[in-house]
Amino acid sequence: MITRRWVAAGACGLLVTLAAGLFPASAAAGEPVAKEAPKVELVLDVSGSMRAKDIDGQTRMSAAKQAFNEVLDAVPDEVQLGIRTLGANYPGPDKNLGCKDTRQLYPVGPLDRTEAKTAVATLAPTGWTPIGPALLGAAEDLKGGDATRRIVLITDGEDTCAPLDPCEVARDIAAKGIHLVIDTLGLVPDAKTRDQLICIAEATGGTYTAVQHTAELSGRVKQLVGRAATPVVNPVATEGARQCTGAPELKPGLYTDRESFSEHRWYRVAVLPGQELRASVSIGSDRAVNNDYGVLLRATTLSGREIVRGQEAGDGRTDLISSGLRYPKAGSGDDEEPAETVCLQVSNSFSAPASVKTTPGMPVELTIDVVDGPDGASDVAAFGLGRGWWLLGVLALTGFLAGVVWGWVSRWRIAVWRTN
Repeated sequence: MITRRWVAAGACGLLVTLAAGLFPASAAAGEPVAKEAPKVELVLDVSGSMRAKDIDGQTRMSAAKQAFNEVLDAVPDEVQLGIRTLGANYPGPDKNLGCKDTRQLYPVGPLDRTEAKTAVATLAPTGWTPIGPALLGAAEDLKGGDATRRIVLITDGEDTCAPLDPCEVARDIAAKGIHLVIDTLGLVPDAKTRDQLICIAEATGGTYTAVQHTAELSGRVKQLVGRAATPVVNPVATEGARQCTGAPELKPGLYTDRESFSEHRWYRVAVLPGQELRASVSIGSDRAVNNDYGVLLRATTLSGREIVRGQEAGDGRTDLISSGLRYPKAGSGDDEEPAETVCLQVSNSFSAPASVKTTPGMPVELTIDVVDGPDGASDVAAFGLGRGWWLLGVLALTGFLAGVVWGWVSRWRIAVWRTN
């Protein structure tokens, strides 16, 4: 029977439903605010030296335009992208005017690919190389909000507007704490250009890449723009020691260091019983090196006994070489058992011609993770066949019994067939 109480309850439920539909803002008050779209500005050198014809049989400017068209086609929809130029307008000898020659070619915001490509197509190699002023302008273009921000600088030469040092400009940008990363790409770079671009990138936690081919330029810029859309953890700078004693103790995370040719560096990690240490290292050959090289990541005890190692070799066909290891720490089950200090040694066997500078060292990226080990982590043999013998025994016994039963059934069927 329907009573007044049931009717009242139904009316209240209807009012609640209507209120939720009419006032969605109040219902969603506890939900997280949508994340602001990442911002990226490509800063392209359009100075006179971009006329040089040494990239895949075409000029550096033509290679850059081709790469930009490919990059613009691949920009994720969620990325707000802009383009700034340096040295694109003033062709004269007046340094004061030449060093002010930077402007925003396409504003940072939702990308209209056709409009951006049209703007890039109008560029022609013209003037000076005011890298410092261009970085300041790009930082201004990207200001405001809490979005991920990234500048990608593409140039074929060092700054020509001293005393405004672009490396100091990058350090000033980093000091503001606005989480703006500058990545640099050098087109057929000489030693001075490389050093300057490395300094700019390192100041903000960015990366440096030397480019010799159009495909390299396109691929690397696509990667950097994509990284802004899916930001990675910025590595923490550390400095390995020459021996485990006194080496920095690393927590789970991503770290960066520099290592000279054929150097050994040590780090320490605390691993509790029942935990598993996972570590990997990557070393970038950011300059010309001799063929045949390798990287070694080795875990040892404080006394020097080797626990496990990972190693990899290269032959000069790659700019990055990586290796990794896993170490499950055995335990007795006693909660009071102390952590073990594991020493990690990172070594390389790189060498280079006498004309190549060995300083600064090559970039090293070290990833450390310590997780709860799998069930039975106290028994290291579980990673091999140690605790799998019982399974092999069960499988063997099952196979034997299946064979006996099948043989008996077969003999019975034959006997029945002969009887009939």
